[in-house]
Amino acid sequence: MAWRGLHISRPARLSLKAQRLVVEQDEEESVSFPLEDVAWVVLDTPQVTASAALMAGCLQAGIPVIYSDHKHIPCGVLLPFHQHFQQAGVARLQIAATAPLKKRLWQSIVRRKIENQGAVLERAQVEGARTLHEMKAHVKSGDPGNVEARAARFYWQRLFEDFRRHDEEDLRNAMLNYGYAVLRAAVARGLVAAGLLPAFGIHHAGAQNAFNLADDLLETLRPVADWAVFRMADQGRRPESDELTREQRQELVGVMTEPLVIEGELLTVLPAVDRTVASLVRAFSGDGAEALVLPRV
Repeated sequence: MAWRGLHISRPARLSLKAQRLVVEQDEEESVSFPLEDVAWVVLDTPQVTASAALMAGCLQAGIPVIYSDHKHIPCGVLLPFHQHFQQAGVARLQIAATAPLKKRLWQSIVRRKIENQGAVLERAQVEGARTLHEMKAHVKSGDPGNVEARAARFYWQRLFEDFRRHDEEDLRNAMLNYGYAVLRAAVARGLVAAGLLPAFGIHHAGAQNAFNLADDLLETLRPVADWAVFRMADQGRRPESDELTREQRQELVGVMTEPLVIEGELLTVLPAVDRTVASLVRAFSGDGAEALVLPRV
């Protein structure tokens, strides 16, 4: 199973040789990695050239290649054309999913998200996990009461000091956005590999969003990034700087290796996502919302 992630933050030339990803950098000896060992690649500088053969090799191996913008925030992911052997059949099942099924699936997602937020508060030794557990019990099919939003407000007020989620001058938001973008790419990869269409969501339905379904499943994983940022930001305190360093970006990519519990088994993000996505296909195939398996942090 692939286990190594590559974060390229300095000028480099990437190529493919004998099914190995070769990295060449000026005045340094080239290094290479078997494609079968590579779980993801983050291109965190515009000064990277990559051969078409390598990009095709990554796509065929199911390796997500994540691109960053001029602010070093992930802005896109390279994904393969659908290669699942039952692509059309799986897509039809997804599109044919009924509204009641989608509402029950969303209920499960919101409940697990709130549960995971409570687990983060417990790890952070912050009061509030019990309240979130009680709020979780009030999430009904489709979450008509918008318990998710109320739980989020409660959660953020306790996890971080003096925090507003969309304050662009607060480095903690940049950290969160970076971590979420990396996790979103992991979910998108898993969906495509299973033959699902990322644009057609369960709850998210943005007309211009190509990753609505990825954003649905991402909700249960957001606390993974939250916990990483809490640790990096000196127990949730606001950093003095407002710009992500290379070291911080590399640490945030490490959310891919955070342990998750799914069906009683300890897995990192990529295999956990694959397990969740496979269960979603079963739910669409007739097993119902009860088939959906979601990770615990």
